[in-house]
Amino acid sequence: MTTRILASGHIRAHRTGAGQPILLLHSLLADASSWSALAALLESRAEIIVFDLPGFAGLSPIEGGLRPIAQVLRVAIDELALARAPMIIGNGFGSFLALQLALDHPDRVGALTLIGAGLRFSDPGRAAFRAMREAAAAHGLAAIADTAMARLFGADFRANHPALIAQRRAAFLRTNPIQFSAACAALESLDFTPDIHRLTASTRILVGAEDQATPPAMAQALAAAIPRATLDNLAGLAHVPQLQDPAAIAELITA
Repeated sequence: MTTRILASGHIRAHRTGAGQPILLLHSLLADASSWSALAALLESRAEIIVFDLPGFAGLSPIEGGLRPIAQVLRVAIDELALARAPMIIGNGFGSFLALQLALDHPDRVGALTLIGAGLRFSDPGRAAFRAMREAAAAHGLAAIADTAMARLFGADFRANHPALIAQRRAAFLRTNPIQFSAACAALESLDFTPDIHRLTASTRILVGAEDQATPPAMAQALAAAIPRATLDNLAGLAHVPQLQDPAAIAELITA
């Protein structure tokens, strides 16, 4: 694996394998390591590129919404000098960034696989981001760590995998608080409805049936708005299914 800093220090790329390029963009409540098991399953069949996003793993944050981060992603992809536009697989926040990139810079996106995405959040969903942002600002990320874990995994999974939950909690607490606040604000006001008709990339949507962060209804509305999009509802899985069942997600992506 090779590692490289891109886009003036805003992106770190971890690159392995050979073949069709696949770019992985992580969730706001996780980090690049959430892709490790999936990347290991795919690297014999494709070139896998995992990005540390701005505000993670010691990188500088970017405020101002999704569009400036999408611009940085475009720069980073250009600096990689890939043989062809990558399939981009996003999870949660990474899915929304992938959508923004595909709308703003369609020639940089070969195809999309979106895990936990939608057109917009419901009013309760927006309120949840506002509450997390305000609690984190007042008391730090530790004050909402339990909430973050509940949004990532179902209750039974959390109870049965304490070591993984401890690992994911530690990863969440390493998030830059400025980036977390900015991302929550962006997701509060997110609405792709007016622009989704411009999307040209072939799109596959995956959603965990137990996803509380980006519920299945969001994925269904997104799939209905994109001509020829496919939707897979993943029974027993939640917001980061690649951590719960990487083999199943690898099979879907390979197909």
